[in-house]
Amino acid sequence: MAQLTTPQPARHPAPTVKARKLAHLLFERPDLEKAERFLNDFGLHTVARSAEALYLRGTGPEPFCYRVAKGDDAGFMGIGFEVATREDLDRLGRLPGASAIEPVEYPGGGERVRLTDPSGFTVEAIHGQTPAEPLPHRDALPINFPEQQPRVNDTQRPPVAPPEVTRLGHVVLEVADFQATCGWYTQHFGLIPSDVQVLPDGSPAVVFLRLDLGDTPADHHTLAMAQGFMPLYSHSAYEVIDTDAVGMGQRVLKAAGWKHAWGIGRHVLGSQIFDYWEDPWAAKHEHYCDGDVFTAERPMGVHPVSREAMSQWGQPMPASFTKPKLTPTALRALTRNLRRSPDLSVKKLITLAKIFG
Repeated sequence: MAQLTTPQPARHPAPTVKARKLAHLLFERPDLEKAERFLNDFGLHTVARSAEALYLRGTGPEPFCYRVAKGDDAGFMGIGFEVATREDLDRLGRLPGASAIEPVEYPGGGERVRLTDPSGFTVEAIHGQTPAEPLPHRDALPINFPEQQPRVNDTQRPPVAPPEVTRLGHVVLEVADFQATCGWYTQHFGLIPSDVQVLPDGSPAVVFLRLDLGDTPADHHTLAMAQGFMPLYSHSAYEVIDTDAVGMGQRVLKAAGWKHAWGIGRHVLGSQIFDYWEDPWAAKHEHYCDGDVFTAERPMGVHPVSREAMSQWGQPMPASFTKPKLTPTALRALTRNLRRSPDLSVKKLITLAKIFG
């Protein structure tokens, strides 16, 4: 185990609020029709569409989980968290730079406060949404094991169709200001570090943050962050009903001509069976099932970071999965953040490049 020489992510003793759910993600795309084709093939359902925005949902009671606004360029804009009370909105609204409480035009309605995290991502705290009627979906397939065989005189024939996404599970970001950004989410939304992966010098490279729901089990991570050289969307993940749905998603998306990124495999931290696909703008989207859930009492784990630590089985993580595009904008951000971010150094970037290929 690496010797810890840098402060690790930690729980905040008195967070401003405790988020209850990852509610939605916010994207911009130049072509809403192309975005909708991919997302429908991926398994999300369109619930509202105009010339300016597209809203999609899973089969659960969330009125939407994915917003695509029309924009000149493709980009990831931010995150929405559900909070428990209007008083939570009021507390968040008193933070520096926060908006006033305002009504939202999204499906389900409600009110929100808009904030900006230290890496520049928009964060919307939302309360008072009207739940949607859940959509029907197939049951998980019964599995025959050597000593337990519940399926007798029956066969497995899952439908050849886009997998039914049940809900938005998590989002992963790359940030230059790792400590400040991680600390902001633990302080203001009460997120708990489940696991941290560290570099040989002990500095944190990746953190997996979960919701603090007390004795109610929460996903191993709702938000994860990796040390990078600029703020970037890494991927978002959507739960499906079982492993056959993950496999059927691969078949359907491949047949539709979309680009595969990585999978199928099982993660080490979080344990999800996963499969990753790219949308038309190379943004990665993950199908997953069978993820770990922890109550608030579970302590944080600390692990060395490596490519091998990303999956238990399946194809090793491709080097392309984390390789940034070195555009002129990215190179300018790299130079600027090396000068100003306390979490970045040339040595650290070289170490990360060697680890991830």
